[in-house]
Amino acid sequence: MFKIVEKRQLAENIFLMRIAAERVARAALPGQFVIVRATENGERIPLTIADYDTEAGTVTIVTQTIGMSTRKICALNEGDSLVDFAGPLGRPSEFVHMPLEELRKRKYLFVAGGVGTAPVYPQVKWLHEHGVECDVIIGAKSKNMLIYTEEMAKVANVHIATDDGTEGFKGMVTGLMKELVEVEGRKYDECVCIGPMIMMKFVCLTTKPWALQTTVSLNALMVDGTGMCGACRVSVGGKTLFTCVDGPEFDGHLVDFDEAIRRQGMYRNQERAAAENHEHKCKCYGE
Repeated sequence: MFKIVEKRQLAENIFLMRIAAERVARAALPGQFVIVRATENGERIPLTIADYDTEAGTVTIVTQTIGMSTRKICALNEGDSLVDFAGPLGRPSEFVHMPLEELRKRKYLFVAGGVGTAPVYPQVKWLHEHGVECDVIIGAKSKNMLIYTEEMAKVANVHIATDDGTEGFKGMVTGLMKELVEVEGRKYDECVCIGPMIMMKFVCLTTKPWALQTTVSLNALMVDGTGMCGACRVSVGGKTLFTCVDGPEFDGHLVDFDEAIRRQGMYRNQERAAAENHEHKCKCYGE
């Protein structure tokens, strides 16, 4: 059992949990993920690591309530425990293996959308600790949906974009990217983008004419996290790869996003049916 030592709400339907998982914390690196189960018979949910503390022996996850399983996870409170918390899994971000002299010459642009802002944080934090400068664009629909802005500002140069203009740049993250690169003339060696699939697609379309290396995280495709189920298949440069064992990070200019978006919606009907069945049972039993 893995105890929840901290829980707090970051935005509507988005919760942060800090989990006591000493062995995972010791081995974790930026870009990796964990498999979480709320109950003995619960679904395996892959969640990208949002932070880790080797001294405290804790790992932070951020979960958005989308389907039944994520609702069960988010319903737990401080002092409760998760049945399973397996990891770290997946390949860490490539920059952790680069020679420091080479790495410190590079300039990174991170583009984070919605709950994808959480897994961007450990990457930017790691780079900051190793003397690498980063610009980070955080995008959300509105001001009240922004997360991790204060934490990110301590380790990077932060730029905000909201669809409705309630904070920062008014418009999509791609518009703010063009502002930084084409108007302000900022130069980057790599762009790292984590967020909704459609956002990552258009970020890659934006960076391609700039010949800017772009890395994306396809963690949203994963189901069981072991490669056995095959549900996270993705076409990258014409090859079939598995997000959980070959990724979750890939060259965004080689990813077939249209196929990935279709695959992401495969279980939407089942999730809807499960939610409706749960609501029906709650009404029947007066919950």
